[in-house]
Amino acid sequence: MSPRGPILIFLLLLLPLPLDAGAGLAAGPTAKEVQTMAFTLESPAFEHGAPIPVGHTCDGEDISPRLEWTEAPAVTKSFALLVDDPDAPVGNWVHWVVFDLPASARSLPEGIPKDGRLRDPAGAIQGKNDFGRLGWGGPCPPPGKSHRYFFKLLALDVRLGLPPGASKADVERAARGHVQARAETFGTYARRR
Repeated sequence: MSPRGPILIFLLLLLPLPLDAGAGLAAGPTAKEVQTMAFTLESPAFEHGAPIPVGHTCDGEDISPRLEWTEAPAVTKSFALLVDDPDAPVGNWVHWVVFDLPASARSLPEGIPKDGRLRDPAGAIQGKNDFGRLGWGGPCPPPGKSHRYFFKLLALDVRLGLPPGASKADVERAARGHVQARAETFGTYARRR
């Protein structure tokens, strides 16, 4: 051992330690961090990172998949859902915009109607996707490589109050500073034709 070794050990022993052994040394997450970590989003239609079934795409019935999520932070007043494909040839392609989902909601059923205002869950509003339509526009990539479809659920401390047909950019702008937690999952899809 070099002469510096004992000196360093001695100096470390002189450092004051809190009276409560372990206090402040490895503090656990705050209550808000625990809630954020526990906030998850999934679909019974596909596993995280797995292929999205054809029925939810333009090659099938093009119906929205069922989505389910866990408890969000207690301050949540509404949720916003944004679905996009960052692998699209023209850049990020928006497939679904839903906002003002009630804070009590824990799922979206399969096959949401393509209406501006939803009955289930009550009060939810759909925006316009990049196909220029309200509601879900399923995966429809050009033939070739697989694309990724990200489902992002934002827990917000406000209701956005935007009109039906609002864009993803409108929702993101209105949500700025109000996101309390975020949950995400993704699926993939490739067209072989």
